[in-house]
Amino acid sequence: MEKIILISIKLILSLLFVGCLLSWPYSYFELVRFIGMIGFGVLAYDIREKDKFWFVLWLSSATLVNPFFKIALGRELWNVIDVIWAILLISSIFLRRKPINYYNKQGSV
Repeated sequence: MEKIILISIKLILSLLFVGCLLSWPYSYFELVRFIGMIGFGVLAYDIREKDKFWFVLWLSSATLVNPFFKIALGRELWNVIDVIWAILLISSIFLRRKPINYYNKQGSV
């Protein structure tokens, strides 16, 4: 996927999660859950074979934020998670992790 689209998704998601720290109608949080699930799903799909760390992180985030099977964690804990997600999303734009090579040159573990 084009890099600019992925960066845009990360920026939009981080802004939405920071916005969750403010007082909004409940419909805002429902919208954030839906957009967050789609955004994290796209990020996980894009990086699925490049970096397993980010793949697992984005996929578990999509599962946690999904609007269909809600996980009740309380407002304070969700605020902490929202801040962590915003930091991870922004930092993932700038960080370049080297994928771990589990195989040596002969192709065995």
